[in-house]
Amino acid sequence: MKLHKHGLPKLATNTAASNTAFSLRTGARIVLAALLATSIAPLAFAESAEQLERAEREKQAAKTEVWEPVPAVVSAKKNEVPSDAIALLTDDLSAWESVKGSDANWQFVNGELTVKPGTGDIKTKQGFCDVQLHVEWKVPQPEPDMEGQQRNNSGIFFQQRYEIQVLDSYNNATYPNGQAGSVYKQTIPLVNAMRAPGEWQEYDIIFKAPVFDGEALESPGYITVIHNGVVVQNHVEIQGTTEWIGAPKYKAHGCEPIQLQDHGNLVSFKNMWVREL
Repeated sequence: MKLHKHGLPKLATNTAASNTAFSLRTGARIVLAALLATSIAPLAFAESAEQLERAEREKQAAKTEVWEPVPAVVSAKKNEVPSDAIALLTDDLSAWESVKGSDANWQFVNGELTVKPGTGDIKTKQGFCDVQLHVEWKVPQPEPDMEGQQRNNSGIFFQQRYEIQVLDSYNNATYPNGQAGSVYKQTIPLVNAMRAPGEWQEYDIIFKAPVFDGEALESPGYITVIHNGVVVQNHVEIQGTTEWIGAPKYKAHGCEPIQLQDHGNLVSFKNMWVREL
């Protein structure tokens, strides 16, 4: 073994140098780890604080979550009767009768119900209170001498008392609280959404029936009418029976049929269904 002047083996010198380098590398790693820990710690703390805040917000939000009752599932496919609705025009007129108690004697062909002038009004056999009603209706081309209320007139009466007017109001001047979409002789429609004669019109109506306490009126009826996709009556109060002559009035009653009017004109109806609310 070759000795250096200090008497130390060359191998020992190399070993010492290696240890020193190792110690420097190790120290650098320790310092780097410490620096990383110092920089990461605030991030970890911030993330933890954010998680706690989020958990608290979710806890507060849960206080106003209502999980019951769960709404029933209703199938409502386009151009079909909703699964929980009652179809009023199916293959025949079995859901209807004359207001006189006999069979409904209007014309019914290919799902279209048309007034048979002179046979009188018809009504559903079933009585209803609060409902959503969908119906499509059509007026024929008017005769040259038809104007005003004679321009192909009919009506939809809820509980046989409260009428939503059916009339050809396309370029036809009449008193506005008697045009199509009016609560007859009570509330003027917000707009005139009438399509031309010969085209099918659509009504979607929400009817809230009046409530009585014995013979006294506890709360009036309310109605919303959407005509051809346009709101024409926005939850308006029904003042009572829709009279042709005289003031409206309320008289106690229960759930009653829906009635269609024979005004002597060939008005047609189709796709009529009702949902009890």
